[in-house]
Amino acid sequence: MMSYSLSAACCWIILAAILAAIPSNDNHWRRAYLLMLLGAPILVWVYVQDGVFWGLAFTVAAASVFRWPLRYLLAWVIRQVTRRAE
Repeated sequence: MMSYSLSAACCWIILAAILAAIPSNDNHWRRAYLLMLLGAPILVWVYVQDGVFWGLAFTVAAASVFRWPLRYLLAWVIRQVTRRAE
């Protein structure tokens, strides 16, 4: 039987897929913020209840959903680091 935290994580993945399929005027940023707000507690819940393996699996799944926001975040961090190094 699947735990409640893994069930919530699977529902979150399905919700993310549905929200990505609906057209958006703002390139899905508002939906990404909603998914981050909902996904962070679920991620912690999965780590606490099901362990590191399932937590990492959900982290990878969430990262695949947020590939563009993560790319923008990484570019911003690199700009900040190189700006301070100069």
